[in-house]
Amino acid sequence: MAKGERLYNKALLEASSEPEDNKKAFPFLEQSAKLGNHKAIYALATWYLIGKYVKKDLQKGVDLLKRAAFKGSVDACFDLAVAYEKGKGINKDLELGFKYYLIAAIRGHQEAIHEIARCYYYGLGISKNKSLGKSLYELNNEITGGIHNI
Repeated sequence: MAKGERLYNKALLEASSEPEDNKKAFPFLEQSAKLGNHKAIYALATWYLIGKYVKKDLQKGVDLLKRAAFKGSVDACFDLAVAYEKGKGINKDLELGFKYYLIAAIRGHQEAIHEIARCYYYGLGISKNKSLGKSLYELNNEITGGIHNI
């Protein structure tokens, strides 16, 4: 069992038992995150980014996303890419956004493949290559059953 996994699971249990007030889950998530559990770090990041159960703090949320991504969270890589692309809680940097989409895709995040195609098609953070972008869209649509369009 990964470090902090028991605390993370306890936090999930608390969060699901009292949907109106998940403050009881927070200390377990914090403890699990301190032990390096990437799922707990990511959960806290989303809480701070959205302002759910804690005061909204984009900078803290992005810092936690970076930690979770470094620890192996695929979702954190994807969300960090979005943050860099949109400049939410961090300076806008399309190249870093593209790189984090790429990392997320390599780690198996399906939506990231769509975003890479979009980046190539429109030249966001990478040299514009409409042909490659369109090919990636088509390949991704074959894999996903056609849920995305250019």
